[in-house]
Amino acid sequence: LSVSGAAPSFAAGFRGGIEGCSSSDEVRTLSGSMSPGLKSNPDLHPCKPGQKFRAALLRCRSPAAAAGILSFGNVLNYMDRYTVAGVLLDIQRHYEVSDSGIGLLQTVFICSFMVAAPIFGYLGDRFNRKVILSCGIFFWSIVTLLSSFISKEYYWLFVLSRGLVGIGESSYSSISPTIIGDLFTNNSRTMMLSVFYLAIPLGSGLGYILGASAKVAAGDWHWALRVSPLLGITAGTLILLFVPEPKRGSADQMGGRIKTRTSWVCDMKALAKNRSYVFSSLASAAVSFATGAFGMWIPLYLARAQVVQKTAEACTKEICNSTDSMIFGAITCVTGLLGVLIGAVTTRLCRQKTERADPLVCAVSMLGSAIFICLIFVVAKKSIVGAYVCIFIGETLLFLNWAITADILMFVVIPTRRATAVAFQSFTSHLLGDAGSPYLIGLISDALQQSYATSALWRFLSLGYALMLCPFIIVLGGMFFLATALFFLDDREKAEKQ
Repeated sequence: LSVSGAAPSFAAGFRGGIEGCSSSDEVRTLSGSMSPGLKSNPDLHPCKPGQKFRAALLRCRSPAAAAGILSFGNVLNYMDRYTVAGVLLDIQRHYEVSDSGIGLLQTVFICSFMVAAPIFGYLGDRFNRKVILSCGIFFWSIVTLLSSFISKEYYWLFVLSRGLVGIGESSYSSISPTIIGDLFTNNSRTMMLSVFYLAIPLGSGLGYILGASAKVAAGDWHWALRVSPLLGITAGTLILLFVPEPKRGSADQMGGRIKTRTSWVCDMKALAKNRSYVFSSLASAAVSFATGAFGMWIPLYLARAQVVQKTAEACTKEICNSTDSMIFGAITCVTGLLGVLIGAVTTRLCRQKTERADPLVCAVSMLGSAIFICLIFVVAKKSIVGAYVCIFIGETLLFLNWAITADILMFVVIPTRRATAVAFQSFTSHLLGDAGSPYLIGLISDALQQSYATSALWRFLSLGYALMLCPFIIVLGGMFFLATALFFLDDREKAEKQ
């Protein structure tokens, strides 16, 4: 089984039969190490049943299958993250906390996520990556399940549990893209990374839908946190069984040229001098700021808009209406699919015109997104449908850059420090982005509500004014992508020479 663009050293392991336990090529073991194939011999005894199963298992471990499993795990990673956002109003009523208090859930999650990211990046460049991935998935799955049983008197413990989940999910986001980077190259890598990063909006959207659907089906919001853990354990098992541990740099055919592994301090110095990496990381922080704030607050903002329009009543029941979460989740899924696909196709076409296509496509999409996101707050008071249209276009343009940003990193960073680069980019984008944006938006909203007489109209307007900060941050991100375009070719050439 071979895939166009897949790493030659990996694909070679699948050439030849595995009949009678004989093979003329190397065979990759389940631990990720390489063992020499057995020479063909007429006296060789047939395989035992256990060996036949192992041989069949190895045949299933193609690069495409590995990328598919890793993408599935990424869907679950983001689905679990936004399941809480899908039942946010119910959690706020259950624990009786303010806007800033409920915004703290996402902030604590992201803070633990970003602190753990550099640690997992260091480990991912030096140890077996798929074992780290599986352990991370098993950990966050168990913690999420246990958090669904925390009583209303212990909100601090519920917040702490989200922090622990962030640590588990950090291992996955930091390491899994580097495995795909070592299995594919060129346009094949761009396409596979596009599929992988499609999981961000797809998983986020499914998180809203899963949370709302499980709550309605069970009549209790706690059940929203009891579905994704079962899927997470399944994904962790699939990674252990079917995902290989490719040699770092094998897809770029650099494996023979990289003789020594540099120290972590040396890696960080090199990344700090890499201008394309620095500016694209700052641009990613702007994207994270907007998506973090939007993912947490837009469903609640639209619910308040309908109260103002008198098309719905304020929630006073134990189970609140989740229609807005369901619709927003569906829009996020569709716009994520469109954004990632349009981004991949547009970049491929633009590369024929200019070698700076990757950062330029990101910059244009960011600037266009800011316009439509501004319009959300203009039309929401009068038309929910108009607000949804603006959300659809704005999110599509915003999601264009997910996979392209990852591909920029693969171009300008050498293979042996990619896990560190991904982890530190994750750290900075969360530190400057969605680690503080949900809490900051809630804090501004609370401050505005305290300054004026509280009413349904003012609760709606105060949250809208707070969210207006996002378009300005998105414009700043577009400027950072333009700066990336200035240095992209030089940094890519340096990486190729190294």
